[in-house]
Amino acid sequence: MELIKKYQHLLLNYIENNRFTQEPRLLYEPVDYILSNGGKRLRPILVLMACDLFQPPIEKAFPAAYAVEIFHNFTLLHDDIMDESLVRRGVPSVPAKFGNHTAILSGDVMLVYAYEYLSKLPASILPEVMKTFNQFAREVCEGQAFDMDFETSDHVEISDYLKMIELKTAVLIAGALKIGGIIGEAKAKDLLNLYEFGRNIGIAFQLQDDILDTFGDPEKFGKRIGGDIIQNKKTYLILKALELANADQKEILKHWYDQEIVDDEEAKIEAVRSIFESVEVRKEAEGLQNDFVDKAYAHLKAIEVEEDQKAALYAFAGMLVQREV
Repeated sequence: MELIKKYQHLLLNYIENNRFTQEPRLLYEPVDYILSNGGKRLRPILVLMACDLFQPPIEKAFPAAYAVEIFHNFTLLHDDIMDESLVRRGVPSVPAKFGNHTAILSGDVMLVYAYEYLSKLPASILPEVMKTFNQFAREVCEGQAFDMDFETSDHVEISDYLKMIELKTAVLIAGALKIGGIIGEAKAKDLLNLYEFGRNIGIAFQLQDDILDTFGDPEKFGKRIGGDIIQNKKTYLILKALELANADQKEILKHWYDQEIVDDEEAKIEAVRSIFESVEVRKEAEGLQNDFVDKAYAHLKAIEVEEDQKAALYAFAGMLVQREV
């Protein structure tokens, strides 16, 4: 954890020195608000770590790291508009605090600024960085579209879900690492292994999130347990449970998931979780998660730098998939 804190400290200093405090405040106050509201800063830190793995100093990666952080928060802001979310990171979301119209406009300018910070990179690497950034930016949008489509789809396969979380979550982690590697002048083979490490650990990260949403400790998780069940989200847990359940259990699950609104949400959570436990779906999810972690570590091991130089990335990966929040 101390290895990671070093990068966090340097990144936070850069963010503090590049706050959005200009006029008009109607436009920029929401940007400054969401970027100042904490969060783990996982993705921009990966840019710095990957650069440091090859050719430091990491200061040359700060603009790209900030671009990734701005883009990530831009997607969260628009997610909150689409989901009508009132809370983000324990405080009112941007749409709840400033209104949807302002949130849309502020989100738009965040995307512009993400590209502006990328443009600060040396011209020699900018095309490759831009290609990587545009790829994951497009894929994140595709992942969100699949997620929305799943809400009304009667048939979603586990393979469909894994592809969706790869696009919506994992490619941004993978792309952040690759951009850091490009800035650090890594070889093509190492860039590929960096990307695949990030992609696999990103899928494992989202599976952990699914597990915590249903089985986590509410005091540690920081939000209500069972939110995915209440929202009828087609996560790995429900898809695998339907595959493993007997006829009666399937009928109960379909009964609860066919209802958009229920009078007793706790009863729904308890009934669904009881079947999850009966068919041992958590064990299945953790087994699949471990498969992706093993793949991620294999790619990290294949990167051609000394093993002790990878300590921060190993620690980071462990933190992602063993977290309780």
